Amino acid sequence: MRRYRVLFVCIGNACRSQMAEAFARAYGSDILIAQSAGLWPAGAISGVTRALMLEKDISLQGAVPKGLDETGTDFYLIVNMSGEPLPESVSAPVREWDVEDPVWLPDELHREVRERIETLVRGLIDELRRAAAGESGCG
Repeated sequence: MRRYRVLFVCIGNACRSQMAEAFARAYGSDILIAQSAGLWPAGAISGVTRALMLEKDISLQGAVPKGLDETGTDFYLIVNMSGEPLPESVSAPVREWDVEDPVWLPDELHREVRERIETLVRGLIDELRRAAAGESGCG
């Protein structure tokens, strides 16, 4: 089955895009190759984000914030959660997700953002699986 390269982007690659990448890898590694980046990479991933992902049994161990220049350019889709326009150099189709930046939010609201991202990622995975089935002539 085809695997689609998807890049998740937020401001610092410290919360939202890291969560999206981790959910995509956990639930959709059969259909997509996930990466994440930030427009202005932070120095570290949020400790709250790390802890809240562990509640879902997903570790962010080894993950570090990265910039767009560290991801390559050959993507099927870029998901932008930054609320900012992406650089003109971005050549892949872009999908905008309106997801609040949880970096300064209390834990419970940060958790709600995590849940929203998980739902959006699961929906994207389902969409890509249907697309791949259609391309192969199945389903």
